[in-house]
Amino acid sequence: MGDPKRIRKKYARSKLMWNAARIERDHDLKEKFGLKNLRELWKATSEVSRIRRNAREVLSNRSSDKVGKEIISRLSRYSIVSKDAKIDDLLGITPEAILSRRLQSVVFRNGLARTPRQARQLIAHGFISINGRKVKSSSYLVRADEETRIGYYKPIDINPPQPADGATAQKAGESTKPEAKEGE
Repeated sequence: MGDPKRIRKKYARSKLMWNAARIERDHDLKEKFGLKNLRELWKATSEVSRIRRNAREVLSNRSSDKVGKEIISRLSRYSIVSKDAKIDDLLGITPEAILSRRLQSVVFRNGLARTPRQARQLIAHGFISINGRKVKSSSYLVRADEETRIGYYKPIDINPPQPADGATAQKAGESTKPEAKEGE
């Protein structure tokens, strides 16, 4: 039968786990991109570390220039760097560049959702598609050519329901406290 698949972590935690400045910065990014937990940020940070490590290997001539061109072409497909970028430009990539290419961020940026959290919810519930194919993973990295083909899989109205004019006038006249009856 063979050995079962060995599942490995796709992230590494920060070496400065209890640094107040890092914690504040991570929580700001979590709120900005509507992430579920910090593990999603750590995955993006680990991906950036891997890209930088590969770029350093190419710069130190341990790898061929062909490897460097492959890395740049892959990142340019995702619109993280431009096609004419140099290997030195890969050292300046930040986790925000990766997080901004997630499906959740692109759906919010394109106006298909009002908030990043709503974008995550729409994706999880199967309302978002790419090329007519339902995608239920909010961490899906969107390629540059797919960005224009993102739409709704099922029709949905994301705007909150507006009360009728009579209902708002009635609610404006009402108080929130129940009125006391006379004689009690």
